[in-house]
Amino acid sequence: MADETRTFSAAIDVRFADLDAYNHVNNATYFTYLETARVKLFSDKFASFMESGLLFFVVRAECDYKKPINLNDTVIVSMRASRFGNSSFDMDYSIHDGKDGVYATAKTVMACFDSKLGRTVPVRKEIIDMLK
Repeated sequence: MADETRTFSAAIDVRFADLDAYNHVNNATYFTYLETARVKLFSDKFASFMESGLLFFVVRAECDYKKPINLNDTVIVSMRASRFGNSSFDMDYSIHDGKDGVYATAKTVMACFDSKLGRTVPVRKEIIDMLK
């Protein structure tokens, strides 16, 4: 993960419904964990932008699974911006236990979309400043 940006973290509650037939968290649920953490961050930091019609869309998502998550595991998603483009930015994630255990690493490309204009728009300086 890039060193020049701030790291944000969110604790995730593992639910029984998250488990698959192998009794660990289903691989698709990892993306829900990323989304949960990202929504917490954006709701806290970007609420005023979103209220004005600026939206943040995931246009690419990838995940590298390192080890299974079980029902009683501690799960924390830490994230930070790693690249700023014209109308998009990358978010890098670590899904971990708060100690030495990493369950997965992931990345999303986020596009800035103006709902009033109906198109992508440049990443605002204020957004970059909040993430750095």
